[in-house]
Amino acid sequence: MTELSSAASQSFDTKVLKVDPASIAFNEDGTKLTITDPVTQANLEEAAQILTTTNNVVGFPTETVYGLGGSSLNSESVKSIYRAKNRPSDNPLISHVSSIDQLKRKLLSKSQTIPDIYLPLITKFWPGPLTILLPALPDSPISPNVTANQPTFAVRMPSHPIARALIAISDTPLAAPSANASTRPSPTTAQHVYHDLQSRIPLILDGGSCDVGLESTVVDGLCSPPMLLRPGGISLEDIRKAGGAAWEGIVVSKKTAGKLEPVRTPGMKYRHYSPTAKVVLFLNCGDGVDKVHDYIEKLGDQKLRIALLRSKYFKKGIDKQIVVEEELGVTGDEIQRNLFALMRKVDEMGVDYILIEGVDENNEGLAIMNRLSKAASETIVG
Repeated sequence: MTELSSAASQSFDTKVLKVDPASIAFNEDGTKLTITDPVTQANLEEAAQILTTTNNVVGFPTETVYGLGGSSLNSESVKSIYRAKNRPSDNPLISHVSSIDQLKRKLLSKSQTIPDIYLPLITKFWPGPLTILLPALPDSPISPNVTANQPTFAVRMPSHPIARALIAISDTPLAAPSANASTRPSPTTAQHVYHDLQSRIPLILDGGSCDVGLESTVVDGLCSPPMLLRPGGISLEDIRKAGGAAWEGIVVSKKTAGKLEPVRTPGMKYRHYSPTAKVVLFLNCGDGVDKVHDYIEKLGDQKLRIALLRSKYFKKGIDKQIVVEEELGVTGDEIQRNLFALMRKVDEMGVDYILIEGVDENNEGLAIMNRLSKAASETIVG
């Protein structure tokens, strides 16, 4: 067995390498990979070599947000993820596979099968932004650092060609949280990753902006009734529709785990998705004119720099102290795609406050409000 090199407190000259998603194709079951662009092939192979011959980690795009990947089978690699992000080690990680075949070969115990309850969801949503919980059996090859010593592990098959190709070339399931410093807004571009993790990781694959913009939906079909542990890129309504009778009674988990409660999935504990500026969330405030103006007036400091992120109903030009306004969009798809990127954009302008118009919790709105409620220091209700 090859001895892997380690980088306990190593500082890196972080490289950003371009890759072309359009040059990558898989066959139907994900077991055969074709890459037509030699530069993309070479850069993917360089990243795969890091993953298979060192304990280091790499940044790469998925359809949801950029991920920070290390081998799910190698505890030292997983520790490198926690170290690079400055992430608490009791926060479990999601493993990513390139195919059902790889899941069975690399992560499941020899006697283990995928529970039937998940099959309609896998058929509909894999590859894609859906994560399922599976039992971590005593002979499971997955690192206990991935599961945070929980009796289950979380896994999904990303649809982004770069993510799948990297996992396939390395033939290594990747534990991969979002590639940001812990508690910061999730990254949707390679530039976001570089901003947070430069010198902490050796390489970032740049495949352009992410399509979905919010992390995957996490479901637990091992309990009865099944549970939605984290809303994300697949809506609760879509889960019910595709899952059939077994998923009609799905229960939505509480947003945050208690201090002494085990964390079953990422995003259930600690401060999340937060810019440096204070985030203030506005709910049911109509056109925003009265509530936003009153809030700014109560701050009583005209030197404060304030940003506003609008969606469906807020008017433009609500208050003269707002130095920058951005449009999140009007549809759920638009808002979830833009949310993290615009939070980062205005935060990097050095504003003191970011005021955000909330949305209703139907369809994509459940995941959007889950993230906003965790980012917000204060909520104003109309």
